[in-house]
Amino acid sequence: MTEPIAQTEPRPAAAKRTFFHLGAMQRLLAFGALIVLFVGFSLASPNFLQFDNVVGILLATTVNGVLALGVTFVIITGGIDLSVGTVMTLSAVTTAVFITNWHLPVLLGIMAGLVTGALAGIVNGTLIAKLKIPPFIATLGMLNVARGLALVFSGLRPIYFNDTPVFNQVAMGSLLGSIVPGFEVPNLVLVLFGAAVLASLALSKTVFGRYTFALGSNEEATRLSGVDVDAWKIGVYAVTGLFAGLAGVLMLARAGSMTPTIPPTLALTALAGAFLGAASFKVGRLNVPGTIVALLFLAVNITGLQYAGVANWINEMFTGLSLIFAIAFAAVLSKERTPKHKTRKTA
Repeated sequence: MTEPIAQTEPRPAAAKRTFFHLGAMQRLLAFGALIVLFVGFSLASPNFLQFDNVVGILLATTVNGVLALGVTFVIITGGIDLSVGTVMTLSAVTTAVFITNWHLPVLLGIMAGLVTGALAGIVNGTLIAKLKIPPFIATLGMLNVARGLALVFSGLRPIYFNDTPVFNQVAMGSLLGSIVPGFEVPNLVLVLFGAAVLASLALSKTVFGRYTFALGSNEEATRLSGVDVDAWKIGVYAVTGLFAGLAGVLMLARAGSMTPTIPPTLALTALAGAFLGAASFKVGRLNVPGTIVALLFLAVNITGLQYAGVANWINEMFTGLSLIFAIAFAAVLSKERTPKHKTRKTA
């Protein structure tokens, strides 16, 4: 007598080996693509491979990188945050108002910017977790609220740091250059990589990271296991808002002034970097190093096209196409890693 027996292929050990093989291959290809792109632009333009230009690329990645690190946490859970760009602007405006208009200490202004971002994230998380509003709708609403508040707080006027030049000097100074002469990398770049290390450790070594991945893998199973899913989800959005607040402070420190508007492509670039750094969007396989490499890839491409005399609108088109490609590629990988079942007969 025979009966169908469901068998999952590949076997667990083989599936695990395949996953790590695919993940390692993807990370290697991503880094290789970055190197090839950099070498290609260096050969195409003799002015591209200069230390100042490389530093400029790193600086251009700083704000987007911090934004993308925060978005990564939300995307792992299967959510999205469209408001990070305007929350960043609101946080920068808050910091500027504290320091310039109210003449409060710089450190207090920085803390105000971080708290503003975290509070926006908590509101987003509460709307999504408690009121069950879809993340797209909730964060789209916050996008407009934060934009309006930034305009109100600033009085529709730019804010300049003429009385506190030390804020910009510390950000654009080079601690590394004082240690290694001739290697003047701005402190903002060090902040980006420091934030990346902290985000990576939080995702891989803490309970917060394990629950974040659990929410993305199977939220209902996580709830049934006794985890307060709503509280952790609010926490994830709060962390995303905190990173947006940090990005606002960094943007303000770099520019030395604040305009209460934001280019619409800035948040898109952060989202593109997070998606491009994903190993699989549908099952919550994102990684911080992949996000940083992806953002560097975008920055190198945009800078290289500018050196080649390509119009800015083509750069914007490339960013949008990169995001579409990232989602499509992640969906294909997710489908390939889904266990396949077949039926066999046994005596």
